[in-house]
Amino acid sequence: MKPKTILTLALCVIGVAGCATRTSDSEAERAVAEMIKASFKTRGQASVDRLKQDEVQALCSKHAGELPKDASDAIEKAQQATIRYPSSGKLIGDWRQGERIAQSGTGKQFTDDPARPAGGSCYNCHQLSKQELSFGTIGPSLYQFGKLRGASETVQRYAYGKIYNAQGYSACSNMPRFGHNGILTEEQITHLVALLLDPDSPVNK
Repeated sequence: MKPKTILTLALCVIGVAGCATRTSDSEAERAVAEMIKASFKTRGQASVDRLKQDEVQALCSKHAGELPKDASDAIEKAQQATIRYPSSGKLIGDWRQGERIAQSGTGKQFTDDPARPAGGSCYNCHQLSKQELSFGTIGPSLYQFGKLRGASETVQRYAYGKIYNAQGYSACSNMPRFGHNGILTEEQITHLVALLLDPDSPVNK
């Protein structure tokens, strides 16, 4: 049976059940979870394991992003502890490579070659440079990021850490945890830091 058909039937069943007796939130959640489980199949590197939420994701889903302050602080503290800075101590790479990574939408999809390095797809959520005609607005503009903040070691560590695991700075952030989830390597992240901070980068022109 096709996933679309399964989804339609599941919604009909839930709707009919709702007319006979009110469905509890927990029952509805279980029904949706089973529907999703039945609709998704492993295809190449896109495994159904991705449907399993870790503790942080589950907590964010439970509170729909509106976390109590103590829970938010706990998430940020725990996620900060997961950030791994390069053993070399070098936090800035080559902005030219960073630009290629930022503009690349390759990575982790079942149609992608897992042997190829993933990209960051940064333009999907952020403005990066003045030359871009189209960019996402889910995240803040990164144009002139380094020009406005400088390139001190503190700023370098912040930029690296934010890319590695954004939830260490903003609990339930929509930004992917690029380093924490193994989407980008440490070296790739240093190239993105360079893209943000190097004065010769188009981000800072």
